[in-house]
Order: sequence, then C-alpha cells, then structure tokens
Amino acid sequence: MADTHQRPGVNGQPAPMGREDIAGLLTGRIGQRRPAAPAPAAPATPTVPPAVPAGASGAGDVPRLAGLPGEIPVGWDVIEDLQALVSKQLSTEDPDKLLEEPDRRALAKRLVRNAVADWATKYAQGNTPLTAEQEAAIGTAVFDSMYRGGRLQSLLDQDGVEDVMVDGLRAHVEYHDRPRQTIEKVADSHEELISWVNRMARLSGHGERALTQATPMVGFRMPDGSRVTASLLTTRPSVVIRRHRIRQHGIAELVQWGSINPMLERFLTACVHAKMNILVVGDMGAGKTSLLRALGREIPPSERLVTLESDRELYLDEPGPKPGPVTYAFEARQSNGEVRGGNNAGEVTISDMFATALRYNATRVIVGEVRSTEIVPMLQAMSAGGSGSMCTLHVRRPHAIISRLVQLCTEAGMQTDAAHHLIASAIDVVVYLTYLDETAIGGQKHRFVSHVYEVHDIVGEGGRPVTTDLFGPQAGEVRAVYKNMPTFIDDLELTGLLRREWLTDNPFGAWMGPLTTVRATR
Repeated sequence: MADTHQRPGVNGQPAPMGREDIAGLLTGRIGQRRPAAPAPAAPATPTVPPAVPAGASGAGDVPRLAGLPGEIPVGWDVIEDLQALVSKQLSTEDPDKLLEEPDRRALAKRLVRNAVADWATKYAQGNTPLTAEQEAAIGTAVFDSMYRGGRLQSLLDQDGVEDVMVDGLRAHVEYHDRPRQTIEKVADSHEELISWVNRMARLSGHGERALTQATPMVGFRMPDGSRVTASLLTTRPSVVIRRHRIRQHGIAELVQWGSINPMLERFLTACVHAKMNILVVGDMGAGKTSLLRALGREIPPSERLVTLESDRELYLDEPGPKPGPVTYAFEARQSNGEVRGGNNAGEVTISDMFATALRYNATRVIVGEVRSTEIVPMLQAMSAGGSGSMCTLHVRRPHAIISRLVQLCTEAGMQTDAAHHLIASAIDVVVYLTYLDETAIGGQKHRFVSHVYEVHDIVGEGGRPVTTDLFGPQAGEVRAVYKNMPTFIDDLELTGLLRREWLTDNPFGAWMGPLTTVRATR
C-alpha cells in the first residue's frame, strides 16, 4: 500500500490514481496480500518444574507459568521482597521524585540489577548457584512487578496474545492465531490478585479506581495500553486484560492484514476526506477500534479533533505513521465509590464530557465506543454540523444496526420517531466488521469488512431510516464486494481519491484472491 500514500499531490494530499493505477490495484500490484498463515502452533505443554534448591520456596509455591517468557526459579515471595528493597532504595535516591520518568526507571533498573546480584551471592551459599539467565529472569520479574504487569507480564509478553482472562487463580490466554491456552496458577491467593489489580490501577494513574467491596467493578488502562476490567461480583475475583498488539498502525496495515481490500481503503479514505459521518459496527473482538483508529489517522492535519473514550484505546493524540490533526483526547473517569446527592462522586462519563469537548471548536468528534446515553449527544453533534465524526457500536448482526441505535436512543429518553429522524440526519455510512474464529478447528481468526451501508432519510410517516447496500457479500464471497453506487459519489470524487468507475471495474478482483479458511479447504 505504500504506493497509494507516496504519490505526490496538491497540498500534501495523494494525487488521484490513473486508469493503469486502479487496474494494478485490482490485479494485486498495489497493496500487499496478507502472508499465508503459518500452521497453527500446538498449545504449550506444561513442563515439570526442576527440583527446587534447598532453602527456596516449595514446588507448590513456585509460580512456574512453565514454558513462558520470564519463567523464574524462585517463589514470588522472593520477588516481592526484592521489589520492596529496591523501592526503598529508589525512594532514598530520589525522595522528591524529581527525576523524569525515563531516568527514574533507568535508576530502578540499575538498583534491581545490584539487588539481585547481592541476593544471588547470598543465595549461592548452601544452594546451587543461579545461572546468569536465571538472575536476569529474576531481575526482569522484579522490574515488571514495579513498572509493568508484574506476575502476569510473562503472559502478556507472548506473541499473538489478544486477551488474558483470569478466573481466581487460573488464567485463560486467547491468541489471534492459535487455540486458547490455560495456565493453572497465576497468583497464590485471591487477595494477591486483588492487590495486583489495585497496584496496576495506581501505576497507570487511575488511583481512584480501586477494586473493593464498595466498588466491586473497575476498569483502567495499563502503562502499555492494555485495557483491564476486573470484578468481585463473579464467583471468584476475575480480571480480563485486552491486549493492544498494534497502536500506531494506519489504514494500509488493514489491507495487509486482510481486513479491507485496496478498493475499500480508497473508498473509506475518500469518505473521511469528504467528511462523511461514519459508524463502525460489529461483534465483540471484530476489530472495530482498529478500523476506527486507522480511519482517524486519515483525517487531514489541518483539522482539529476531539476523541472521547471510557478507556483510552485510540491513541490518535500520539504520533502516527503520518502527520495528523491537532487532537485532544478525553478519557472518562470512574467514581471513587461514594454517592453524593444521588450521583456517583467523582464520576465523569462520556456524556458529561461532550459539552466541554464541543467548546474546543473541533471540526470532528470521535467516540471510541457508544454504549449508552452518549448516543444522543453523539448523533446530535453529527447532525448539527460535526461533519466527519465517527464512533463504534457493538452490534451482533448487520440487520440489527438501526434497531440497536433506536434502542439506545429510547433508553436515553427519546421517542422512537424522534430517534429515527436523528439517526437518518446524523449518519452517512455504516461499516460492518465480521469476526470469523476458526482456531477451534485448526485455523485462525479472520476479521474483515463484510458490509458497507449508506443511510438515507425516512420514507413515509412513522417509517425507519432507509439503508442501501454499497458493499456486501455475494456469489460465495463473504467479504464486502461492491453492489450499489452511493448517492454522495460526487463528494467522494471531489477529494481526488476515488473515481466511480473504479468501483464497477472489477469488484470481485479487489480482494486479490479468495479468503483462506479451514472450511473452504476441506
């Protein structure tokens, strides 16, 4: 896809492609196909722990996480003792925390190395000396305990991890390219797991989010950007960590991964530049945030953007693959557990942030995910001049998109007819992502755009917004294939990024080959 972004043009924008360019695009010369998936890896087989040296913790206390990165040869109590020692030394060296964070972490790494070396020297008196690799693993565990994911970091460091689901002391790890793996022991007690959640919340700058009986559900973002949700309302304390493997990608990467094809890339990019209001929908795990992030990175740098999120996932205020707009990233804040005057003290919701965000005179507003009453201010912002705004919505099936929007609007207090009119006036394009998981039958996970709709006005009194299939499955192709010309095609052509004849030239060839699935090869 590099060719489509490097062609010189006016004001730094890509120049329109010629006829030969689009022909090359549809025959595969422009863009890269996703490389063939490797054979699924067999789940790691737990190994038998080696004998524990005399004086170390018993085998039952060793948090092995066997075969994983960061396996340590000692009990976690040793890691905690070393962490406490290093933390005390760090406070002595920098009592007022005057060092910049990178310098403070560099100092912590040096103190960890020294502390582990001293401890290992004493440990070797009467025990089998540790190898350099074992000492390094202990040092990494101590540093991870201070600044990263602690005892769970070895799980998060694995390649291809998407979700880590902890149920009491057991963890289930979901990967994007192989079956789930279960780890039997990731904590010594439920209390330790709860302490981990609260320590990670504080380390992430979310000190108000503590997992207690008063606040039995919390959510926050880890320092590496992973999203954590924890609860005490389940049978055992539970934690789900959503891993963001990619944060700085653009729309070209989505082509390489097979989520969209080069034609959809051109179409959606033109929609962004033409300031169409876009709704990205799909089931859980379908890649809605990834697509929204990629579309957000296509907003011209001359604009001003506001993002509203319950938990930071878009990262559009950070440098991306190319210059972006001036961006103000708002993040909601959870309550501290107190209730004052019938309201949760300290809580700031996405709906609460809308009024302030709009005062920033942003040319566009992006909501990371619409879940509740924030649907109304979002749609109102879109219909009242917020052209080019975007958001995501969880919808299980394509045919249920309008119904889901109406449901949220009515839950926010709107009448059904008013909701229909607001939806029709606010949304221009709906992009639906399909999630096909074949890991259980030896395949991998596929995420791709399967439908693109245009939303029209209401027809007849008491009617619903009318939609047209612009792209959709057909003739055995489950991914989105061109079906109908949008009414706003003139606006898209004015961006210089799309020509209408490209849509009809070779619609099936845009995917550059069939989707490789296990079922298709049987």
